[in-house]
Amino acid sequence: MSTSLTSPATRRPRIEDYALIGDMQTAALVCRDGSVDWLCLPRFDSAAALASVLGSEEHGSWRIGPALGTGGQALYADWRGYRGDSLILESQWVTPTGVVRVIDFMPPRDGHAPQLIRLVEGVSGEVEVESVLRPRFGYGRHQPWIDRRDGRPVAIDGPDALWFDSSVAVAEKEGALVSRFSVTAGERVTFALTWHSSHSHLTAPEIPDGGVALAATGRFWREWVSQCTYEGPYREAVTRALITLKAMTYAPTGAIVAAVTTSLPETIGGIRNWDYRYTWLRDAAVTLSALLRTGYRQEAEGWRQWLQRAVAGNPDDLQIMYSILGERDLPERELPWLPGYEGSAPVRVGNDAAGQLQLDVPGEIIETLYLAHVHGLARCERTATLHLKLVDYLKRRWQLPDDGIWEVRGGRKQFVHSKVMTWVAVDRTVQLVEAGVLTADLAELVKLRDTIHAEVCEKGFDPSRNTFTRSYGSDELDAALLLIPRTGFLPPDDPRVLGTVAAVRRELATADGLVHRYPTDGEHQGVDGLPGDEGSFLLCSYWLVDALALTGQMDEARALFERLLTLRNDVGLLAEEYDAASGRQLGNFPQAFSMLGLIESAVLMYELEQAAAPVIAA
Repeated sequence: MSTSLTSPATRRPRIEDYALIGDMQTAALVCRDGSVDWLCLPRFDSAAALASVLGSEEHGSWRIGPALGTGGQALYADWRGYRGDSLILESQWVTPTGVVRVIDFMPPRDGHAPQLIRLVEGVSGEVEVESVLRPRFGYGRHQPWIDRRDGRPVAIDGPDALWFDSSVAVAEKEGALVSRFSVTAGERVTFALTWHSSHSHLTAPEIPDGGVALAATGRFWREWVSQCTYEGPYREAVTRALITLKAMTYAPTGAIVAAVTTSLPETIGGIRNWDYRYTWLRDAAVTLSALLRTGYRQEAEGWRQWLQRAVAGNPDDLQIMYSILGERDLPERELPWLPGYEGSAPVRVGNDAAGQLQLDVPGEIIETLYLAHVHGLARCERTATLHLKLVDYLKRRWQLPDDGIWEVRGGRKQFVHSKVMTWVAVDRTVQLVEAGVLTADLAELVKLRDTIHAEVCEKGFDPSRNTFTRSYGSDELDAALLLIPRTGFLPPDDPRVLGTVAAVRRELATADGLVHRYPTDGEHQGVDGLPGDEGSFLLCSYWLVDALALTGQMDEARALFERLLTLRNDVGLLAEEYDAASGRQLGNFPQAFSMLGLIESAVLMYELEQAAAPVIAA
């Protein structure tokens, strides 16, 4: 059978054309045309072996689908979706000669090496199918040496080796591993890609059994989803978001990545391209909040242990982010050989924001530790000690200017949100001391809480506009101000809260309610130290849902929530931002912040509706 290698015409998949599969240690993005365009091995933050999402097929890709026609253009699947409540992706093509299905998944690791398994099934008729694997290590920079060991193709580059197993013939051509074959109804062809250290070449990985691995993967996800306690509206969307967050959890340590990608742009052609394959303390803490509210305590315990190891003994050395192993050194560099997604350069790995001062972070950590207590997580003496050290850290630093929640690179300010979250840290500590969970000077803590509150209300509020502002003395707004009622800093019916929600809707929201983080257009260009604009931030739009719900505007909250549901892609995933003008998702994908925002808003609306429901006497 022919093994001629045909290059598809220029591909321009949208970010929302991708689906996620993963094994809780790394993840892959699968395009609707059947191409795996992003895969880092063996970890989320390892160098990519398939990186074409940031360049072209020649930077690493693996397409399986109906054989390319004379035009050389790969066809998008006619249908795709996850198999039930799992991370098993099914894509189906209807061709003139028959129907074919591809099943993609990564089995959770149970003592075996990382694997990507792809099953090709004939559904009806007969379809000619092509598999083209172009492995490129080092984020697309290195074409490996392809060898055969006991008849098994293996691509080797330095310490990395990819073993490629298939139930059909495989030929090497032009640096790719190619198979072309036909499937008829009821037939199945199995492909498996297994990473193994090249230093372990004498002990080649076992050839996986695709059917056994598929059954085990389905069983894992069914058992995990069964722990979910949420039974309110939008449960299907909430469940998909929870599965996505679980997929972004690094199982060996309990760390949670902000996204599985780097450098997907916040503006097409812009420079706002960052590496999100790390654990931000804030993002992880808020993610754990969403998991705790829906019944997942084991993840909270794993994250708590990771937190203890990462922060170690001295909160003065606290960073806002760490590697998934807890490493502190995350130097930022550019990869000039990658042109970037749709030409959005530079492509960056590492993140210099690790050195920023963000005083809201201890607040998010302590809020999550407080929620863990509320949800019954057993007290941990080491965590209690860390908690009190974080409060001592804030006692000494809370009045300093900082870089804020959005990691601006335009200089430190007295950001109102940072002060509010400092208040949250002290307030939750007061509550735990009053409950006898922590031992500390209660009077001193109450005094500090009141001092912070008074200062924010005096210096962070503009009475002429009846709104809190982005920073002390600023005229600008910040979407994070929408969190004021949710944190309990002020009650939802306080006129200052109502005024702030109205101001954010007026100045930062689009006509259909999508919210920007802060102004970056017109006279505000460069306010964050960066040129260019960005899309609306999806988490901020969920914050508006919460603020509307809390302030008694439930119908508007529900309408906006349902509008946000329509922005998800066909398999229920969200990137970081959305550009209403072009109608497309932007930024790293999928984004934990966006998925957890969906969960938190759904749970909040359900809780408020339950609380307001009349009690019917027996």
